[in-house]
Amino acid sequence: MSQFFITGTDTEVGKTYVTSLLLKYLVSKKKKALGFKPIAAGAEEAFGELVNEDALTLMEAANVHGTYEQINPFCFAPPIAPHIAASRVDVHISKQDLTNKLADVSTLGAEFTLVEGAGGWVLPINEEEFLSTWVAEQNLPVILVVGMKLGCLNHAFLTLQAIEASGAKCVGWIANQIDPNMAEYDANIETLKQRLNCPLLAVTPYSEEKAKMQVHPALNSLLGV
Repeated sequence: MSQFFITGTDTEVGKTYVTSLLLKYLVSKKKKALGFKPIAAGAEEAFGELVNEDALTLMEAANVHGTYEQINPFCFAPPIAPHIAASRVDVHISKQDLTNKLADVSTLGAEFTLVEGAGGWVLPINEEEFLSTWVAEQNLPVILVVGMKLGCLNHAFLTLQAIEASGAKCVGWIANQIDPNMAEYDANIETLKQRLNCPLLAVTPYSEEKAKMQVHPALNSLLGV
C-alpha cells in the first residue's frame, strides 16, 4: 500500500482539486484509490452530521470507500483555523489521534491512499503540535501543490524549505493554474522546474469546464503506473 500527503503553498491553491484528479487518474489505471482528509474546517449539516465539500469531493473521486467519519474524522463548521474551530467545541486533536484515524482507513483495502492536508504546510492541530510534524513522523511522502499566481515562487521555495526542515521528503510538485491571467505563466513554471529540487509531476491548467491534468513521466514513475 502506498500513501502520499498532499500539501499546498497556501490555502485555496487547489489541493482538493488536484487530489481528486490524482484519485481519478489512479482509478483510470485500475488501481484501488482512497482519499483521506483528516481535518476540515468549513462544513454544513447534512443527514444529521457535519460534512465538508472537499471531503465529499475526495469520496466521489475514489473507488475505495469508507464512512464519512472515516474519510473526514475531524470536521468543524466555521471556515477558520482548525485548532481554533476545535477549541470552540471542546475537541482536542492530537498526533496520536491522526495516527489512529490513518490506521483505520488503512484497513479499507486501498492500494493508494492520498492524505490531503488543510491550509498550508505548517498547520497547528492543537496548542503545541503541528500537522507537518505528524506527516514527517509518519514518513509520508509529500506532494506539493503550487498555486500558480503572482507570488507563487516565494511561496513554493519557502514551503519546500519548511518541508525539508521538518524531516519530511517532498517527492514532487504539481503546478495548478489558479489565475487564468497570470503573467509569464510558462516562465514561472520553468523557474520552479530549475530551482525546486524535486520533479514536476503534472500540470493542471485553468479550466472552467472539464477538469484536466497533464501528466509528466515523473508521476507515472512515482506511482508505478
